[in-house]
Amino acid sequence: MKIVILSRNPKLYSTKRLVEAAEKRGHEVLVVDHLKCIIEIEKKKPKIFYDGAYLLDVDAIIPRIGASVTFYGSTVVRQFEMMKTFTAVGSEALIKSRDKLRSLQVLSRAGVGLPRTVFTNYTKDVNHVIQSVGGTPLVLKLLEGTQGLGVVLAETPNAATSVIEAFNGLKARVIAQEFIKESKGADIRAFVVDGRVIGAMKRQALKGEFRSNLHRGGSATIIELTDEEENTAIKAAKAMGLGIAGVDMLQSASGPLVLEVNSSPGLEGIEIATKKDIAKQIIRFIERNVD
Repeated sequence: MKIVILSRNPKLYSTKRLVEAAEKRGHEVLVVDHLKCIIEIEKKKPKIFYDGAYLLDVDAIIPRIGASVTFYGSTVVRQFEMMKTFTAVGSEALIKSRDKLRSLQVLSRAGVGLPRTVFTNYTKDVNHVIQSVGGTPLVLKLLEGTQGLGVVLAETPNAATSVIEAFNGLKARVIAQEFIKESKGADIRAFVVDGRVIGAMKRQALKGEFRSNLHRGGSATIIELTDEEENTAIKAAKAMGLGIAGVDMLQSASGPLVLEVNSSPGLEGIEIATKKDIAKQIIRFIERNVD
């Protein structure tokens, strides 16, 4: 097969591992910077021009689209779809996953466990927002934030009010979310490929920090998921329409609660923690779906 990996940096761990895994299984691989693709739209002749030539006879693509370039990246993915190329992550699922509020609404409708969440149009009734998520402490998240950026823990009503009012004054869209104390600064990342959990890790925040993102210095260890956690991860990925997904969950007294479903989950943390060849599983997923 001829596989294109849409990635802006061929030196990234995830990109390199996917190239290695694909080549090891005998496939031709090309790393393409999606921001440098020229999209040509014509009746029944969709084309993509890149680096002096048209991208032809591509069997499958693996999108590795950063959150900051979702609009153009998803447009490139959609163009490949128009060209009848199999994509490991569909354009609509990619767009949906990047909209935190829409994602939570989709997951809620699917019956997936979630922390209590409130979103408003810059309301002045801040006290109602605080009470609706169970009081303080509570978590406030910028809708556009990634990798733990734009996430604030407000420990008192005064702190919550001040932060919400500050964000409102900046016209910054935020959601308020229930703080799950029993998670103790840890979350679970379940890596789902083609409807199966193929690896899972527990991420623990640094002491004094409640965000467990590895980009913020958190540590990762392998974990054996409960049946409920595994089923929740699979259900969440299916609800979002994602063939590849990193499902982030909290362990709570009421069962697993989904925080986010990531459409371009990194491979480094999960492969190191689990000692599993996740990249190979992604390539095999593509093989099963391309004639």
